[in-house]
Amino acid sequence: MLAVDIPGRGILELKQLVLDFNGTFACDGKVLPGVVERLNALAENLTVHIFTADTFGTAQEACAGIRGKITVLNEPVVGPEKERYVKELGPANTVAVGNGANDVLMLRTAALGIVVCGPEGAAVEALEAADIVVTEINAALDLLLNPKRLVATLRR
Repeated sequence: MLAVDIPGRGILELKQLVLDFNGTFACDGKVLPGVVERLNALAENLTVHIFTADTFGTAQEACAGIRGKITVLNEPVVGPEKERYVKELGPANTVAVGNGANDVLMLRTAALGIVVCGPEGAAVEALEAADIVVTEINAALDLLLNPKRLVATLRR
């Protein structure tokens, strides 16, 4: 668990990390540099869940070195499926990371939503649904690895 006391907001007790795959920490089906090491470090304190529609058919192989659970989504419209998954995990203890319009519901539902505006860009709706916006995935993961950064960003 990762507990972070944010002045004016309260204590976040995070147990689950859910991430979108393509566009968030992978581009064109390939994991971006630095991600595997960071996710494995976070797996010491958080359970890592990776969501994907597996557009490029590479997710299983690309994520083989990550200590986390990969879920290939089945529905053609995956936003509600991601939201249901977060609700089942317990939204009060979940941090969600995504970039697309299909991530909006999970970003809103989770206790902490982080949107990544990386090589694929980010949907405006996702920006509006998130608590934090970062310019690349490693910055998002570093917020969790260095929780004082969360405090600095979210304190009121």
